[in-house]
Amino acid sequence: MEPVLPASTDLLFAREDVPETRAQVVPVLVPLPADKPYSYRVPEGMVVEPGSIVQVPLGPRQVAGVVWDAMGDPVDPKKLRAITHVFDCPPIDATMRRFVDWVADYTLSPPGLVARMVLRAPAAFDPEPMVDGLRATGTLPPRMTPTRARVMETVAHSPEWTRSGLANAAGVAVSVVDGLLKNGALEPIRLPPHPAVPEPDTSHRRAELTPAQSEAAERLGAAVERGGFSVSLLEGVTGSGKTEVYFEAVAKALEAGSQVLILLPEIALTQSFIDRFHARFGAEPAQWHSDVPPRMREKVWRQVAEGRIKVVAGARSALFLPFTNLGLAIVDEEHDPAYKQEDRTFYHARDMAVVRGRGGEFPVILASATPSLESRVNARAGRYAHVPLESRFADAALPDLSLVDLRRHAPPRGKFLSPVLRTAIEETIGRGEQALLFLNRRGYAPLTLCRACGHRFQCTQCSAWLVDHRLRGVLQCHHCGHQQHRPEACPACGTLDHLVACGPGVERIAEEMLETFPEARTILLSSDLPGGARRLRRELDAVADGEADIVIGTQLVAKGHHFPLMTLVGAVDADLGLSNGDPRAAERTFQLLHQVTGRAGRSGLPSRGMIQTYTPEHPVMQALISADPSLFYDREASERERAGLPPFGRLAAIIVSADTRREAEEHGRQLRIAAPEDMDIEVLGPAEAPLGLVRGRHRFRLLCQGGRRAPLQAFVRAMLAAAPKARGSVHVQVDIDPQSFL
Repeated sequence: MEPVLPASTDLLFAREDVPETRAQVVPVLVPLPADKPYSYRVPEGMVVEPGSIVQVPLGPRQVAGVVWDAMGDPVDPKKLRAITHVFDCPPIDATMRRFVDWVADYTLSPPGLVARMVLRAPAAFDPEPMVDGLRATGTLPPRMTPTRARVMETVAHSPEWTRSGLANAAGVAVSVVDGLLKNGALEPIRLPPHPAVPEPDTSHRRAELTPAQSEAAERLGAAVERGGFSVSLLEGVTGSGKTEVYFEAVAKALEAGSQVLILLPEIALTQSFIDRFHARFGAEPAQWHSDVPPRMREKVWRQVAEGRIKVVAGARSALFLPFTNLGLAIVDEEHDPAYKQEDRTFYHARDMAVVRGRGGEFPVILASATPSLESRVNARAGRYAHVPLESRFADAALPDLSLVDLRRHAPPRGKFLSPVLRTAIEETIGRGEQALLFLNRRGYAPLTLCRACGHRFQCTQCSAWLVDHRLRGVLQCHHCGHQQHRPEACPACGTLDHLVACGPGVERIAEEMLETFPEARTILLSSDLPGGARRLRRELDAVADGEADIVIGTQLVAKGHHFPLMTLVGAVDADLGLSNGDPRAAERTFQLLHQVTGRAGRSGLPSRGMIQTYTPEHPVMQALISADPSLFYDREASERERAGLPPFGRLAAIIVSADTRREAEEHGRQLRIAAPEDMDIEVLGPAEAPLGLVRGRHRFRLLCQGGRRAPLQAFVRAMLAAAPKARGSVHVQVDIDPQSFL
């Protein structure tokens, strides 16, 4: 991707040299599905500029918006409604406004919806309230006691405190502080609000890097010191210390006075990352993800806008925080599909981070043990700098990988682990080490049916089976969230005790382990278990501390965790992701299995990875055991290039949904008929989506495919403009660079 950002038009409204009618009218972009800003009148005496966050009337409501740059045709101010309030908030800077325009143009999204992602904390638009504090007056109290002396010694080192903070720091009761206030030794003042997080200290605890790590850190640090836009792909085997390496680039950016954004794909990864950051810099970064309480989110948003927060670690939405001096962006686990948002505005945070770096003229670091093919190809072509780490920290050996052919070593009837893998687990826990069993399927079983009549439990709102969650006693749809209690009798024929679970989920594997190894300490890790993220963090800590023998988990255990005693990893159903028709299926399977087997042996103990498969001859399986990722990437790149698929071609998906199948299919056909014929882009479909019914809505898909330089956005715009407008229940979504094909 080589984005070209539109030129800035930083007009300052209400300047003396602007004609009166122009000075009194400004465009305001509101956080709604608006295709362009609306014009508003600036009341006399009010001063606004591009980026000012204002309150404006919209219909009967008052909404927040941003004063934008683009001016339309002159409008008589008397015909316009007036801005009602200007928030006391730093303006959204020109770089961020250009980024919003670029994302909207590239993804074919209404700019208002993109702006909505920036204005995510309305309560933060007004300044945080000042805090009651105290400071020394220079007058000593008439009677000095040991406790009063401790307080006066504390304020001598730092003159301004809150009441409780001073008492805690001096180790005295609050009444001692109150007495000094009454005696005139202290006086009340108003202090700025508390920082959301302390400022990081770049010299707190520098890591001891290996020569290879030091060389990589120097290359990344040099990119930060040079300044300007660049992209570096930090590719290191699992356990090579990529995080510690890019922390040195973070330190360089902080020493230059810049802010830093670190994107993480999973909330489950956040705490272990926070702990490592704290160990290096003596303070935590600010966090930004859905589990952060609303008050803290507001505080983080405001202090980022004011430049008080230096480092943010967060999910993909952190990309839209209003940084004032962003000098480095890092995308950890850059290959992870969680960076793709598929709701309202469809965008890929990795690609948009690169765009933001280009617009803000700062370096971007992409880090992964298994980079996306797109990033690999960009590095090979010289568009990205390639920074490899080819060995583990402290020369720890990579796990010895092997394939378990389930055709030759079949599991016992009703079980899912091969005798070969069972024996390996027994040997591992017998040595006091840990075994991890990986299956990327939540719940107990993906399908429940009646043995008497064949009835299958299907979601009433989606074309998907209900997943049996035995621990919660429910059958649940993973697409719409519908759930129902697991009945004793078949609802179709009424037969009792004839419902059977088909196939394994992680809960069923845990059950098998408890039966096979009843004395072993077994932990199940899955994102949908009771207790949420807090319980998950506790259990991850327990595994890291050696308080488990056997761990069963979904993909959340595949990356970012350090389990010192983990010496065996078994992939229960390695073929699971290879049969869904997704063009990226092979790449994702390779990445996932490579990452999960990389959990073994990170502390230097001899380790194994065992992959159960029915297709050991598959190129993905052969690439995994070859210990040479280049074999896979080269083959995958060759196949993608032959097929004209990304990154050698471009795709855009158009998803048409409606209350009825006929409406969705008919509108899809009208879109196909309206497609231009002169842009060298092929349109496939409409075809019913693999998930043809989701949340009660029928879905059809069209796929537009063209060359790498194909004018895909112009093509889709022309198609949408020429087709009849969507009416009734019909809804059309556009996904540029789709990652999912369901």
